[in-house]
Amino acid sequence: MNQSKDKYTVLVTGGAGFIGSNLCEYFLGIGHKVVCLDNFATGHRHNITPFLVNPNFTFIEGDIRDLSTCQKAVDGVDYVLHQAALGSVPRSIQDPITSNDVNVSGFLNMLVAARDAGVKRFVYAASSSTYGDSAALPKVEDVIGKPLSPYAVTKYVNELYAEIFSRTYGMETIGLRYFNVFGKRQDPNGAYAAVIPKFVMQLMQHESPVINGDGLFSRDFTYIDNVVQINELALLTTHPKAVNTVYNTAFGDRTTLNQMVHLLRDYLAVYDPMIADVPIVYGPPRVGDIPHSLASVEKANRLLGYQPTFSFADGLKEAVDWYWNNLK
Repeated sequence: MNQSKDKYTVLVTGGAGFIGSNLCEYFLGIGHKVVCLDNFATGHRHNITPFLVNPNFTFIEGDIRDLSTCQKAVDGVDYVLHQAALGSVPRSIQDPITSNDVNVSGFLNMLVAARDAGVKRFVYAASSSTYGDSAALPKVEDVIGKPLSPYAVTKYVNELYAEIFSRTYGMETIGLRYFNVFGKRQDPNGAYAAVIPKFVMQLMQHESPVINGDGLFSRDFTYIDNVVQINELALLTTHPKAVNTVYNTAFGDRTTLNQMVHLLRDYLAVYDPMIADVPIVYGPPRVGDIPHSLASVEKANRLLGYQPTFSFADGLKEAVDWYWNNLK
């Protein structure tokens, strides 16, 4: 996947988080210098511990809400992969002010710092939540609805700010609208844990996972390796029309929550046959959830050359193997 033999320095904000640590690992693995900025609000020190002995890795503990920290982090950096954010729709409903402070004010700090440092390109984590109440399927980048949560508002504002900085200051920016990313290092713990790692941990403990609603809601679950691929493509593309825009980051297929949990149970039952008999429980729908999510990845394929290599089933098998071997 590596397109360039030239060595460069990339800043990964939120680099101790799930997606960020996978990006750090990948770029270090192909010989580039990586600066990681994180305050451990949602990331974990153990995610980056293996990198600390690598001379090409620099860790800065700090908060993107502090402009001086952002300025320190971008010093000498060629590219920014901005992953730092407070995710989770329920978290934003519970505490919209903090979500806005981190996701909007922190994002603006990073844009300003990157602009002033003259970074070559600013690639940032956008979100499929931007599609809001749009019922159209598949989701295409130019057709969005109204946001359904404070989190969705913050991620849409990111796109607006990035576009303004591209037009006003000549920055190169690319937004990647992540669709339900999952895989190794995704945190299974906490009130706002993502559904797949949370269900994995419950099933391994023979506890019934609780599906919000009837289980017929569907998602375009996207394995982490596909996300790493598109981040690198966004970083290095030379296509003249590929920058200063946004891309869906997904596999391009949808899976219901019922299908997901049954497949999860089947994969885990290979390790522990008793898991096959753990019952599934259904609860009330969750406020702010969109019913269905399915991305068109045609634009990313056409302009970036993005070709996701892991289907949901293949990615889930990889994720289950990692969780069983690392968290059991």
